[in-house]
Amino acid sequence: MTRTAFRAVRAPILSQSWRHLTFVHWPVPPDRVAPLLPPGVQPDVLDGQTYVGLVALQMVGVGPVYGPGVPYLGTFPETNVRLYTVDRQGRRGVTFLSMDAARLVPVLVARGSFRLPYRWSRMGLTHRAGRLAYGCWRRWPRPRVASAMVATVGEPIEKPSALEDFVTARWGLHVAGYGRTWYLPNEHPPWRLYAARLERLADGLVAAAGLPGVADEPPVSVLYSPGLAVRFGAPHPVPAWA
Repeated sequence: MTRTAFRAVRAPILSQSWRHLTFVHWPVPPDRVAPLLPPGVQPDVLDGQTYVGLVALQMVGVGPVYGPGVPYLGTFPETNVRLYTVDRQGRRGVTFLSMDAARLVPVLVARGSFRLPYRWSRMGLTHRAGRLAYGCWRRWPRPRVASAMVATVGEPIEKPSALEDFVTARWGLHVAGYGRTWYLPNEHPPWRLYAARLERLADGLVAAAGLPGVADEPPVSVLYSPGLAVRFGAPHPVPAWA
């Protein structure tokens, strides 16, 4: 489990579960990703380097905190491209460059309400005997790009490395909307992480998100988690850098 402890959010408003996640990461120079970030945040770095992540998963039971998840519409495969950010108050988070999902209604709600960069895509996810296959074919909006990934699960990670902790122990996201940048906190238990091996990757999502060439190189980290339950709190405005 990661060394970073569980954090509780005040007045949670949204719950969901993330299942069968595969994390694939590449190093990138901070100055390359800085222009892609919302105002008020900077690239978070580890030993002078930051990372871009391609994360494929199954979203399950999205809905209000005090009640069951929304049937059918609240469960779908998702693949996202994300960066790692920090704001003036020291809150380490994630900034999503794109989020592809298989359900149109959640895509429209997330884009309209939270200004998250969701795209409607045809998705696939299969898992059997420690082997996972993910597929994503973007429908809307353009460009119509695709991603295909196959990974096998290895041994559990008892003590995550500094890099493994850096790319997974995140407790919120930064997003631009309504004329400013917001921090949306979340809470969840520590991750159960496993080493994973990438058997196949043919990805166009990272390049379409503004980072061409990155996914053409071998990743430096591939991880798997069976998943966990998550709750999100209300958004907080991010102050501008002085």
